[in-house]
Amino acid sequence: MTWFKRTTKGITTTTEEKKDTPKGLWYKSPTGKIVDTEELEKNFYVSPEDGYHVRIGSKEYFEILFDDNKFKELDTNLESKDPLKFEDTKNYPERLKTAQAKTNLKDAVRTAVGKSKGKDLVVACMDFAFIGGSMGSVVGEKIARAADYSLKNNIPLMVISKSGGARMMEAALSLMQLAKTSVKLAQLADAGIPYISLCTDPTTGGITASFAMLGDINIAEPGALIGFAGPRIVKDTTGKDLPEGFQTSEFLLEHGFLDFITHRKELKNKVNQYLDLVLNQPLRA
Repeated sequence: MTWFKRTTKGITTTTEEKKDTPKGLWYKSPTGKIVDTEELEKNFYVSPEDGYHVRIGSKEYFEILFDDNKFKELDTNLESKDPLKFEDTKNYPERLKTAQAKTNLKDAVRTAVGKSKGKDLVVACMDFAFIGGSMGSVVGEKIARAADYSLKNNIPLMVISKSGGARMMEAALSLMQLAKTSVKLAQLADAGIPYISLCTDPTTGGITASFAMLGDINIAEPGALIGFAGPRIVKDTTGKDLPEGFQTSEFLLEHGFLDFITHRKELKNKVNQYLDLVLNQPLRA
């Protein structure tokens, strides 16, 4: 009995003419939910079925936070140098050029000032796509200069962290940025200027050990990985099994390291609500 029969009857399209579905039309979340990319963008890059917050960069965060996406970018031309002449499989300048060409960014953070619900706000936002959001001299310098701008103009500062930690290609120079940014935030505190820290996925290493956890208010997105060393390293070092959900934003909130967790679509409202309260201003709709 013939179970299968190859036939060309009714088929008018040749194999060469067939086209695959264009890439990028759909997004699959880690929980297996499928969402149209246009719907994902309209929903602030959050999967509507499971609430998974897709990693986004400074471009998208600026669109979310600044009114009509209007802002003035600060210190746009700062670029890292190679004082240590670092080289592994590639030399450092080559890595920088590759990252710049791939991301169209100068380095792993962008800083800008604009209106958010009608009030001035300085935002420094990290981009994980640029060498894992690692903190080198330029990242530290741009955040320090953003704090200086806030001080000079009496404007609140918000830093959005998304980083794998210090940039190994700059070694001790990278570690020096922890102290530099922390000093600038202390100056903001002395001046009574609010500083908001938003931890997104992932916020790790020297970023967590410095400005990411020094906010007047520390907030996070749902499900974000936040910690110093990674879970595997912590487990290997301590020799103990880790609690369920260890180093997630929910775990940190439960243990008092965060003030609250906010859905991305509520981020702008929540930030401005906090600023209105601490600055004793009427709440804005």
